[in-house]
Amino acid sequence: MIRKVLLVMSFANAVVNAQVITQTFGTGANAFSMDFVEIGNPNNNPDTGGIPNPVGSVGYIYNISKHEISRDMVAKANNLGGMGITLGDISGLVSNSQANGPDQPVTLISWNEAARVVNWLNTSKGYQAAYNFTTSGHNDYITLWSAEESSNNGGLLNRFRHKDAYYFLPSVDEWYKAAYGSPSGNWYKYANGSENAPLPVAGGTGGAVYGGQQGLADIENAGGLSPFGTIAQGGNAWEWTETAADGINDTAGEYTEIRGGSLNDPLINISSTGRSGDFNPSSQHFNIGFRVASVPEPSALSLLAVGLGGLAMMRRRRS
Repeated sequence: MIRKVLLVMSFANAVVNAQVITQTFGTGANAFSMDFVEIGNPNNNPDTGGIPNPVGSVGYIYNISKHEISRDMVAKANNLGGMGITLGDISGLVSNSQANGPDQPVTLISWNEAARVVNWLNTSKGYQAAYNFTTSGHNDYITLWSAEESSNNGGLLNRFRHKDAYYFLPSVDEWYKAAYGSPSGNWYKYANGSENAPLPVAGGTGGAVYGGQQGLADIENAGGLSPFGTIAQGGNAWEWTETAADGINDTAGEYTEIRGGSLNDPLINISSTGRSGDFNPSSQHFNIGFRVASVPEPSALSLLAVGLGGLAMMRRRRS
């Protein structure tokens, strides 16, 4: 009993202390913001109880969006970026009366389209685009980066992501760690810091949106927090990851993996063993959305180190 109390207290303290970084994009009527949380504990041990096995070891600190990306965010990015993305109508696919609300997660968006949104987040701030699109169609496939341009994780090239990108779709390891990991290095079966199944709910700040709910919940009202402070990595909408179904990002247009389960899925799909890799990056589904990851903001300590000439190159090695 004492151990359980200590674990609960540790989880609560970790969530309370989670640093939320708000970043703004766009201008005027098309301005919007995203909240990110820091995923620390670099070089953590992988989880050997999830799928794939092992999974979730990340050798660096990074940020991930606290919430799923909303319809409003994509609409405004599309207005400014002229990407030609059309927000799909899900009102005939769910039974709740608030379908297509601006604060609901954007769905009916393909991997290719999500990658273009991520590219705009980068280029709108003067950063390197993450994904190499050589044609202009909003749902066209990427082209691989050269080996020299590609990100490199422990000697394994990621030919999808540019090494200098600031924003990107999270890899399976990045996504999994943010969902089922913790600042202390513990692993959990569900994205609420527990081995116990979350309560299926239609919305709110507890439980998770799964198990036959009538519609998507707004991104800030889509379940309880993970140990790192993210919301809805279990339920509401499946989420695109950057990682190909075979785990190796070396073929343009190959099927990619989704994680997290959705409003109409059974419990297994929102757990650490739930995943699917059977999705063409050009496909669109009413229950698949995405979130965004990024390199970390420099901390006060790292800024001091840079000022002293000690750590001038902290920012850029990402998978």
